[in-house]
Amino acid sequence: MKTIRPYYILLLYAIMACTSTKAPKPIYPLPSLAQQNWQDLETYAFIHFTTNTFTGKEWGYGDESPEIFNPTELDVDQWAKTIKDAGLKAIILTCKHHDGFVLWPSMFTDHSIANSPYKNGKGDLVKEVSEACKKYGLKFGIYLSPWDRNRGDYGSPAYVAYYRNQLKELFENYGPVFEMWFDGANGGDGYYGGKNEIRKIDGKTYYDWPNTIELVERLEPNILFFSDAGPHIRWVGNERGLAGKTNWNNISTDTLYAGKAGIENLLNTGHENGTKWIPAEVDVSIRPGWFYHAEEDVKVKTPEQLFEIYLSSVGRGSNLLLNIPPDKRGLIHENDVKSLLAWRKLIDVTFANNLAIGSEVTASTTFNKNLNTQNLIDQASNTFWAAKKNSKTAEVSIKLKESTTVNYLELQEYLSLGQRIKAFSIEVKQNGIWNKIAEETTVGHKRILKLNAAEVSEIRIKILDSKDTPILSEIKIY
Repeated sequence: MKTIRPYYILLLYAIMACTSTKAPKPIYPLPSLAQQNWQDLETYAFIHFTTNTFTGKEWGYGDESPEIFNPTELDVDQWAKTIKDAGLKAIILTCKHHDGFVLWPSMFTDHSIANSPYKNGKGDLVKEVSEACKKYGLKFGIYLSPWDRNRGDYGSPAYVAYYRNQLKELFENYGPVFEMWFDGANGGDGYYGGKNEIRKIDGKTYYDWPNTIELVERLEPNILFFSDAGPHIRWVGNERGLAGKTNWNNISTDTLYAGKAGIENLLNTGHENGTKWIPAEVDVSIRPGWFYHAEEDVKVKTPEQLFEIYLSSVGRGSNLLLNIPPDKRGLIHENDVKSLLAWRKLIDVTFANNLAIGSEVTASTTFNKNLNTQNLIDQASNTFWAAKKNSKTAEVSIKLKESTTVNYLELQEYLSLGQRIKAFSIEVKQNGIWNKIAEETTVGHKRILKLNAAEVSEIRIKILDSKDTPILSEIKIY
């Protein structure tokens, strides 16, 4: 008999709450268990490493010889340890980029690591990274580009069969895989087996995504799919590290598909009345490019820049996928390592002392005695405070032990019952006078606000509008 996991208990509780007075009724759509577990990861790493690393290109043309792939000091343990030490929770590996070169010995193509000098053709980088993730307690994810500039059959039904065969190889041999990542770069100029031409496909229909996704789900039932349209995780609409200040996990996908143009704003903010739960993932690189280029060694994002990205991604209710490209040696460059570890220290120091613990917390209304304000400062994400039944507004006040400078305020909703809050403001009491210092919209999984307010004795959160009974899980003050 399987052990019941905590989230299953929470889900059961949420369902029971629909027909009782113990908790507010759910507001649909709701996240799945896998989506909630994914949201808790918050930060993880992207690894771009292929022939492009050795040619200096970002998008290989597809005619690169496998022999140029020759890392001399490759050490996946160095990757995994660095990523673990930086506080990231997973690695998504680019098993194949648009150039078509694959990082495992696929039986379906010669354009692979098996024909490279790496380990005399006996290497399997997908296996090595998968095993390193297990060793260091990281989750493992896969990016397999739908576009392939090497294949002569790209654009025909035969290529779709090839793509699915590669997915079978990956998911049958390298699991478990927590996330499958595919983007909308589909079609254009390429080598295409020597044809050197432009090929265009209908991104909406060519890959027959429903059947491709169903194939993978049979092999990996708990997999989450990322693309512009989900179905489980959506792109945030830019590669700058910015989630929308308004960020709904809800979105409707009936008119979306991977690669569709002109939907950046919708992807960035989601939609209040969206019919499906598809939260945003923020992808951004630690360098200007996605692959390593020596000339960018002096352009690695600083710890402070990474911290600001953390605030505009995780701090706006999204997950952060940070690209960290290994160099030609097959190592994460020293400059990247230095910046990553200093970034982690900056996060740890900034959010080390939660001033809300032990403070006096009151609310204008409470749903019942069990869903009280103490749940907001118990450091447990599976408890929550709720306002009175069917209300749309409420106030929560936190009286600090002593007047102090408050730099950051962190809020979390209890998303097992749906995303609710539409607008809120923040007031601080300074020298006996209340001052409004922020007015925002959504909260979601986590909202971190930079306040920088001196001599604060009390903080008041005014929920100005909500879909239904306002609910908060945690309030933290730093």
